[in-house]
Amino acid sequence: MIERLGKYKTTLGTSLNILTPFVDRVAHRLSTKDQILNVPSQDAITKDNVLVKVNAICFIKIIDTQKAAYGVENYEQATISLVMTSLCATIGKMDLDESLSSSESMQVAMEQQAAAERHRKAAETQAAGNKQATVLEAEGIRQSTILKAEGIKQSTILKAEAEQEAAVRQAAAAVSLAEGTKRSNELLAEGIEAVDGQSALNYQLSKQYIEALALLFKSESNKVLIMPPELSQSMGNLINSSFVLGATNELDEKDKS
Repeated sequence: MIERLGKYKTTLGTSLNILTPFVDRVAHRLSTKDQILNVPSQDAITKDNVLVKVNAICFIKIIDTQKAAYGVENYEQATISLVMTSLCATIGKMDLDESLSSSESMQVAMEQQAAAERHRKAAETQAAGNKQATVLEAEGIRQSTILKAEGIKQSTILKAEAEQEAAVRQAAAAVSLAEGTKRSNELLAEGIEAVDGQSALNYQLSKQYIEALALLFKSESNKVLIMPPELSQSMGNLINSSFVLGATNELDEKDKS
C-alpha cells in the first residue's frame, strides 16, 4: 500500500510498479495468504453455569487490504479479540455435555483434568484422615498409659496399706497371745503353788490323757487296741487327785462350819 505525501494513494500488486521518490512511500505490506492465529485460553461459563477453560486456533485471509491496514490499528489483535468474544458467547449458549460432545479432544482433556482433581482431593482427604487417625491413636495410647500407671499406683498403695494393716493386726494378735500366755502361765504357777495345786494339775493332766485315749478307742479305723502302760498310772493319779481334792473340799467345809 502506497501513501503519497502521507495519504493513502493505491494498493500495488506483484507486477512492476514505479514510485515517485520523496513523494510516494510504501506504508504497509500485507500477505493475502491464509494465516493462523493462536487464540489464548480463557475461562467461559456454559449454559448450566459450569466454568470451563477453552482455547482456539483461528484461520484468517485478508480480502480487503486497505481496511486491514487503515480500518483498525492492529488487525491480528482485533481478530483474536473477536474470536475470544465469539467463543465465550458460543460456549454460553451450550450445556456442558453439548460443549464436550462437540470436541472429542476437549472431552478427553476435561475428563483427565476432572480425574486428576478427584484424585488430588481423594489424596488430600486420605492424608487428612490418616493424620487424624494417627493423632487419635497416639492420644489413645497416651490415655491408656496414664490410666495403667494410675491403676498400678493405686494398686501399689492399696497393697501397701493392706500389708501395713495386716502387720499391725498380726502384731496386736501376737501381743494378745503373749499376754494371754503370760497370764495363763501366771495362773498356772499360782495354782501349782497352792496347797492342792499339784494334785489339781495331776488331775487335769490325767483326765485329758484318759479323754484322748477314749477318742482313740472310738475311732473306726483302729482294729487292734493296745493299752499303754501309762494308763494305770494315769488312772491312779486321777483317783488319788480326786481323793485329795475331795478331802480338801471337806476340810474347807469343816473350816467354814
